Amino acid sequence: MLLARRELSLRLICVLLAAACSARAAPHSGAGPEASTGRRLQGRFLHITDIHPDPFYKTYSSTEQDAACHRKRGPAGVYGAETSACDAPFSLVNETFEWIRDNLKDKIDFVVWTGDSARHDNDEKIPRTQEQVIDQNEYVVDRFRDVFGTDENSNDTDPTNDFIIPIVPTLGNNDIMPHNIMLSGPNKWTMKYLDTWRNFIPEEQRHQFQRGGWFFTEVIPGKLAVISLNTLFFFDSNSGVDGCADKHEPGYEHMEWLRIQLQILRERGLKVILMGHVPPARTDSKLSWDETCWQKFTLNLQQYRDIIVGSIFGHMNIDHFMIQDFNDLAKDTKNGRMASAAKVKSEDFRVNMFVEGEVTTNSASDYLVDLRNSWAKLPSPPQSVSKSISKYEDVDEEEEGPTVWGSFVQMLMGSKEKGHKGGNGRKADKKKYLDEIGGKYGERYSVSYVSPSVVPNYFPTLRIIEYNMTGLEKLLIPAKSFCHPSSDLPVQVKLPHNAFSDDESWENYVYSVVEAKKKKKEKDARKKPKKYKFKVPTPPSKSTPPGPAYSPQTLSLLGYKQYFANLTRINNDFTATSQNLDSDMEMDADEIESSRWKEGKHKKHQGKKPRPKPHPKKFKFELEYDTTGDKLFKLKSLLTREYVNLARRIGNDQQGKVEDEDAEMEDEYSEESNDDTDEIEAEKKKKGGTKHKKKKHGKKHKNNPKHGAWFNFVKRAFVETMDPDDIEEMYDASQRNSLGLGDEVLHELEQEQEVLEL
Repeated sequence: MLLARRELSLRLICVLLAAACSARAAPHSGAGPEASTGRRLQGRFLHITDIHPDPFYKTYSSTEQDAACHRKRGPAGVYGAETSACDAPFSLVNETFEWIRDNLKDKIDFVVWTGDSARHDNDEKIPRTQEQVIDQNEYVVDRFRDVFGTDENSNDTDPTNDFIIPIVPTLGNNDIMPHNIMLSGPNKWTMKYLDTWRNFIPEEQRHQFQRGGWFFTEVIPGKLAVISLNTLFFFDSNSGVDGCADKHEPGYEHMEWLRIQLQILRERGLKVILMGHVPPARTDSKLSWDETCWQKFTLNLQQYRDIIVGSIFGHMNIDHFMIQDFNDLAKDTKNGRMASAAKVKSEDFRVNMFVEGEVTTNSASDYLVDLRNSWAKLPSPPQSVSKSISKYEDVDEEEEGPTVWGSFVQMLMGSKEKGHKGGNGRKADKKKYLDEIGGKYGERYSVSYVSPSVVPNYFPTLRIIEYNMTGLEKLLIPAKSFCHPSSDLPVQVKLPHNAFSDDESWENYVYSVVEAKKKKKEKDARKKPKKYKFKVPTPPSKSTPPGPAYSPQTLSLLGYKQYFANLTRINNDFTATSQNLDSDMEMDADEIESSRWKEGKHKKHQGKKPRPKPHPKKFKFELEYDTTGDKLFKLKSLLTREYVNLARRIGNDQQGKVEDEDAEMEDEYSEESNDDTDEIEAEKKKKGGTKHKKKKHGKKHKNNPKHGAWFNFVKRAFVETMDPDDIEEMYDASQRNSLGLGDEVLHELEQEQEVLEL
C-alpha cells in the first residue's frame, strides 16, 4: 500500500510538471506571429560516445603499457594512436568538435552523448584523480558549448536555454571513481554531475537525477523524449550494487522509475528513445548487465513497444547491434516475480564479458562469434517457398490460393520439385513463420544500436541518425525555454569545496561498502531464497497499431551515416614508406590479444620517432558507410524486422555465400509491408536519399567470405581496422564451435562443398 501511494504521488508530480512545461514550451506551426522565432527540424541527430580525453597524451610517445602514450618514444600520432589502448589527445577532441561545428551544427536536432568523457586509469605513474575526472568532463561540456552554445540567454536564470539544441548526456563507467563502481544515490557524483550538466537536465528532472543519475528530456516538445538511463546500476561489473530484484537496490528503483515514465509518456502521446552507456549485451554464454536488470529492461521494451523508437548505447567501442528476444523473458518476470540477483546469478551459466569492465579486442571477437551463433538460430522463412514460384506470384496474407499463372507453373514444376507444397501448404507455412517472429512486424524482438567510439581504439567515429519527420516539416521549436529553474541549486547539491580532493579516503570508503555488501550476500545465501514482487508494465491495447520501431511512421528511424577519421592517413607518420596503405591500416593477427592493453598496429616503431616533427594532413571525418542504399547489409530502414533479417543472414552466412534464395523468400514474406516500405522510400527521397534501381535476379557471388554478411559485419565492427585474414579465422573458429568440428573435418567439408559446386 505504501509503495502504491508513493507511485501515485510520483506520477502526479511528474504529470503536472511535464504538462505545465510542455504546454509552455510546445512547438508551433509556421503560421502566426511566432513563425519567425524558433528552429525547424532537420530530421537527424548525432550520437557521440566514449571520447576519453587525455591531457597527458604526448605525440611520438610509446604505446607500450608502461608508457600509455605519456612518455618514452614511439608511434603515438598527433591525433591519436589508432588501434592502441591509449586515450584521445586533446587535439583529436578539439578537431572532432570543430568538424561537428563546420559540418553538422545546423543540420541536426539534438545530440545523444553516451558517456565516458574521462581518461582511463591506465598509467600507474599518473593515477587518475576525482578532480581529473570532473575536469575532463567539464572540458567536453565546454567543447559542446563551443559548437552549440548561444549567448542570447546568458543573462537569464535558466541554464537549460544556453544551447541551441538539446544535448542528452549519460554517465559512463569511467566518469566516476573508482571506475565501474557507483554506489546508491543520492551521492556526491550525482550531485556534482547535476551541476556539471546543469545546461542539459530539465528543471523538473533535477531531483530524479540527483537521486540516481537518470532523467529524460523532451528533445521535440510534446512529440519525442530521450530517456537517459544510468546503466551503472545494471552493470554486472559494478560490485557496489546488486541487480534490480530487491526493492532496496538502486537498480530496482531505476526500473520502477523507468516504468512510470514510460507509462506517463504513453498517456501524453510521446514517443521515446532510450539511451545509456553500457549496452544490454547478452548471448548464450556472456552478459554485460545483471540478469535481473536485463529481464526487467526487456520486459519494458516489450510492454512499451508501441512508443519506443529504439535504444542507443556506447561503451563497447565496436560498431554493432544486438537483438532482445522476448521469448527469453522468464515466466516469473512476466508474472511480476523475481528471485534475488545472487540467486539468479548462481543458476545462470553466463559470465561477465568484460575485463575489469572494459572490452578487449579478444573479448569483442569472442562476443561477435557468440552473436553470430545465436543469430543462426533465428527463425527462417520455410523452404517450401520455392525460388521458381516466388518469381511468378505474390502471396498476400488474405490470399485464398495460388494465382492461375502460379498454378500453371506449379503444375509444370511439380515433377522436378519433390515435396513442393501447394497454396494451402505455403499459406500454413507462412502463418507459422510469421507467428514465430511475432507477426509481420517482428514484434517478438527489439533492437539496440551500439556505436563505436571517438577514442581511437580503432578509428574515431561519429554517427548521424535520420528519423521520419512526416508531419513535422513545418514545426518550429521555440528558441527559448519557458520552464525557468530557480537561480540556486537545491541545498543538498552544494558539496564541500574539498569533496573530491581526498582520493584515498573515498576509495577506502567505497571498497568498505563493497565488502559489506559482499558479506551480506554470503549471509543471505544461507537463508531460504525468496522472490520479490514488482508491478508488471502495462502492455499496449490490442487495438494499438505497431510502434515506431516496427512500422514506419513519424519518428521511426530511417537510417544512419557512419563517419570515421582515418588517423593512419591523417597523422601521416607511416604512409610514406608503406607500399600498401590498406594493409597498413589493419591490425595484425597478434593484435588480437587477450589482455586489456594493446600497443596498436604501429608497435614495431617503439623506441623511436616516426619523423623529426609531425606533418599531419588536414583532419576530417569521412563517410564509412550509409545504411540507406547499402548493398552489403541491404537495410531498407532501421525497423526491427530489417535487423532480424540481417541478423539471420549473418548467422547463416556460409563462407561468404550470399543467400539469394533466403533473401527472396524473406522478400515474399514481407509483401504485406510493401506499403510501409513505400513510405520509407518516400521519406528518404525527401531527404535526397537513394534512387530506385532495377533489381537484378539470379546473380550469385562466388564463395568469397568478403562478399558475405558475416565478414562485413565484423569488418565494420572494428571500423575497417581488422585484417581480412583474421576475420576469416574468426569465421572458421565460429564454424568449428557451432558444429563441434576439428580443423581436419572442417577442411574435408569445405572440399566436399567445392566439388558439389563444380
